[in-house]
Amino acid sequence: MSGFLLRRLFHAVVTMVVAVSLIFIAMRLLPGNPLVAKFGQHPDAEQMQRIIHEQGWDQPILSQLGRFLHQLATTGDFGESISRSNENVSGELARRIPATIELTVVAMMLAIPLGVAAGITAAVWRNRWPDRLCMAGAMLGVSVPVFFLGICLRAVFTGMPIGFRLPAFIIDFEPITEFYLLDTLLQQRFDLFATACRHICLPALALSSIPMSIIARITRSSMLEVLGADFVRTGRAKGASSWRVVMRHALPNAAAPIVNIAGFQIGLLLSGAVLTETVFDWPGMGKYVVDAVRENDYVIVQAGAFVIAAIFVSANLTVDLLYLWLDPRVRTS
Repeated sequence: MSGFLLRRLFHAVVTMVVAVSLIFIAMRLLPGNPLVAKFGQHPDAEQMQRIIHEQGWDQPILSQLGRFLHQLATTGDFGESISRSNENVSGELARRIPATIELTVVAMMLAIPLGVAAGITAAVWRNRWPDRLCMAGAMLGVSVPVFFLGICLRAVFTGMPIGFRLPAFIIDFEPITEFYLLDTLLQQRFDLFATACRHICLPALALSSIPMSIIARITRSSMLEVLGADFVRTGRAKGASSWRVVMRHALPNAAAPIVNIAGFQIGLLLSGAVLTETVFDWPGMGKYVVDAVRENDYVIVQAGAFVIAAIFVSANLTVDLLYLWLDPRVRTS
C-alpha cells in the first residue's frame, strides 16, 4: 500500500510540474507584450528594458522556467502582477479561490446525485423510454458548451443577456472566509444567504451539465455490468425487492468506476469554471485568470495554472485513495 501511495504522489508532482511548465512556455510564445497593458501603447523604452532585465525576460525560456520553479519551491510566492501595479498575485488568488471552490462544490452536489440517479434509472429500465430519455439528456449535456448553456440560462431566467452583474450582493458584505454561502450563514445574514443561493444556482447548473452527463453514462454502464452478476440474481431469487437489490447490492459493487470518474470531473470543473465565472461574473479565480490572459499577464496566468493543477491533482489523489478503499484488489496490483 505504501508503494501505491508513493507512486501516486510521484505522479502528482510530475503532473503539476509538467502542467505549469507548459503554461509557462506557452504564455511566452504568444504574441503581445504584457508591459503594454501596464504603460500603454507608447511606454518609455528605457523603463521597459529595465523591467525586462529585472524580471529575467531577456534570458532563455528554460532559464526563466528554472528560476520560476525555484522561486515557487523555496518561497511559495508567485510575485506581483505585471499589468496591475503592486498587486500581490498570491494574496489575490487566496481571496478568489474560495469563490471558485464554492461554485465547484455546488456544481458537484448537483452533478453527482442527479447523474447517479439518471444512470441507475437508465440501467434498471434498459432499452425502455426512461433509458432513452436519460441517455438523450446525457448526450445533450455533453454536447452543449458550458459557456453557451450559461448564456442561455442567463437570458432565460434573468432576462439580461448582457450587462448582468452577479456579485452585486457582495458590495455591502464583509466576508470572513471568502466562501460567500458559508460567510452569510456564519454572520447570520440569512437574507444575503438566500440572495447568494439565487446567484450561484445558475452558474452551478451550467457548470454541472457536462460532469452530470458523463457520470450518468458511466453509472449506467457500470450498473448494467453488475446487474447481470450471479449475486444479483441470487438476491432476486431470495425474494428481495428490486430497489433493495439495486441500492444495497448492485450500486456498492458498481461504485468504484463512478467514484473514479466523479473525481476526474472535479478537475475538469475548474477549467469549466473559468468560462462559467466569466459569463456570470462570479468573483472567483477563473474570471481573474481570463482577464490576465487578455492582458498577457504572465504572473497571474502561471499562478492560476499552478492552483488549478494542484486542485486537479489533489482531487485525483483523493479519488485514488477512495478507489483503494472501495476495491482492496488494487492494493495487490
